[in-house]
Amino acid sequence: MTLPPLPQPYLPPLREVINAHGLFATKALGQNFLFDEQLLARIAAIPGALRGQNVLEVGPGPGGLTRALLRAGANVTAIEMDPRCMAPLAELADAFPGQLTVIQGDALKIPADSLFAGEPYAILANLPYNVGTMLFTNWLSGESWPPRWTSLTLMFQQEVAERIVAGTDTDGYGRLAVLAQWRATPKIAMRVHRSAFTPPPKVMSAMVHVTPAAMPEGVSARMLERVTEAAFGQRRKMLRQSLKGLPGALAALETLGIDAARRAETLSVAEFVAIAQVLTPA
Repeated sequence: MTLPPLPQPYLPPLREVINAHGLFATKALGQNFLFDEQLLARIAAIPGALRGQNVLEVGPGPGGLTRALLRAGANVTAIEMDPRCMAPLAELADAFPGQLTVIQGDALKIPADSLFAGEPYAILANLPYNVGTMLFTNWLSGESWPPRWTSLTLMFQQEVAERIVAGTDTDGYGRLAVLAQWRATPKIAMRVHRSAFTPPPKVMSAMVHVTPAAMPEGVSARMLERVTEAAFGQRRKMLRQSLKGLPGALAALETLGIDAARRAETLSVAEFVAIAQVLTPA
């Protein structure tokens, strides 16, 4: 069955919107605005069809990605800290009745699951650079799995994006890669040139798309976090040194036949999971 086309109300160009409201990106909030509406539409299409789907957006700013999500038919809940952006977002809410809810606040302090009454939702965001990694690790954490979110589609600095998808024993491989890959599948979906932003950041950016995968049995997420924190906290040292402060870790290495003279970056995601399984109380 072919669905009828969605109504597309007229919206002024984004540059006109920010000029009308006297907006400008502030470094303190990690803001860099995207105005290219074709690019924004491509970003909104990464997770697939969004018509009728719940979407959480963090840091919408003046609403560039927001309008792309609304045009795709998503029901968007947006969390924005900057009070200056409330007026242009309110205009978007008026243009798409019933599709947009805007919350002024700090996304680090608002549990995403609490916003959707137990229903699934996708997360799409051009994340503020200063809190992006923290939000990402928060969404990946917790003992309950699979999560309520169906996918994460997030803008990062390219260096951070490459760390998320890095393989074992590569320059970018570290704690972030293990936490992203042990029960989820991340990929770089799109690279975005710095010139696409206003103001242009000093670095290139990339969109990372993450979908939940099966969680290994008998392992605590918190224990894995502790193991990786200890191992990569002293990544230049051998495991016998970096893990010695974690009770039972050296014995776990021996049980698993992992050489304690190895360094953290040489261990695969599966090996980190195995260590955490041994250390997780039955």
